[in-house]
Amino acid sequence: MAFGLAVDGSGSPVLYPAGSSQPSTAYSGTFIPEIWSGKLIEKFYAATVLSAISNTDYEGEIKQHGDTVHIRTKPTLTIRDYLAGGDLTLERPSAPKVDLVIDKGKYFAAILDDVMKIQSDINLMSLWSDDAGQQMKITIDTAVLLGMLNGATATTNRGATAGYISANINLGVTGTPLTIVANSPAAGQVDVLDAILRLGQVLDERNIPETGRWLVIPTWMATLIKKSELRQAYMSGDQTTMIRNGRIGMVDRFTVYVSNLLPAGVSSGLAAGEYAVYAGIAHGLTFASQMTNMETLRSERTFGSILRGLQVYGYKVVDGNALAQAIVTQG
Repeated sequence: MAFGLAVDGSGSPVLYPAGSSQPSTAYSGTFIPEIWSGKLIEKFYAATVLSAISNTDYEGEIKQHGDTVHIRTKPTLTIRDYLAGGDLTLERPSAPKVDLVIDKGKYFAAILDDVMKIQSDINLMSLWSDDAGQQMKITIDTAVLLGMLNGATATTNRGATAGYISANINLGVTGTPLTIVANSPAAGQVDVLDAILRLGQVLDERNIPETGRWLVIPTWMATLIKKSELRQAYMSGDQTTMIRNGRIGMVDRFTVYVSNLLPAGVSSGLAAGEYAVYAGIAHGLTFASQMTNMETLRSERTFGSILRGLQVYGYKVVDGNALAQAIVTQG
């Protein structure tokens, strides 16, 4: 049998607290048949990359929402010519501190009615908490990747005239992005490997270390890489072609990550069909997150248990010179 839902005078379900969602059909009783499979359909989640492209050196210092972490930076000393017998010019090195504010939070809250718990042969609370953890990662990854947009140093690490030394590297801007193709680009198009090499040159001209470089690209751009000259094993340096093993690996000193969460289209402040591509090292972006509350409690308004969690986080581009950005579209 299926348990009915409490309704108000108009016949609408009574939701507690205000704004809560009505249980789905599967939850409201039809999932209690004579035989219920204990094997759940696998749910797939978008790949997250934040832990690989940022530094998390300050996570242990977070206690609650609103905390501020003061990050000290290295000063730059002046190198001067030495003259025998001359006085030395002394300086007192100082560098500004960077404040990482933990000013963002995400939560989830769900209730399991006792009658549903009794008639279910699987641990719904455990199932929900696992899903909430995955959804939390996806939500925060999406927010931070969007927040990184235009975080790379203007004019030198992004835009149509990037390059600290050359100032002639076109990485695309919204409205006139780089049109990326696999190979044999026509007028107005850019070979996918050429685009990656441009990002590498931008970081080279900023003297960014080669060790630990990463690149985050959309899935269609990964497909173009697999169609490029690198599909040949002897050119990629691997034992087998990337079409055989599906792994991109490293390209021009970049460890390549593929993400469906990169800023794209009008909703991200770009034009339709445009995507942001990021490159850099973990030094450029600092991220801190903490699950400050994870609890179960009994509901005072109905017979059921509430599962809820709160995760607070903050992020900051601490060095725009260590990041590079391209705005691209698929050719």
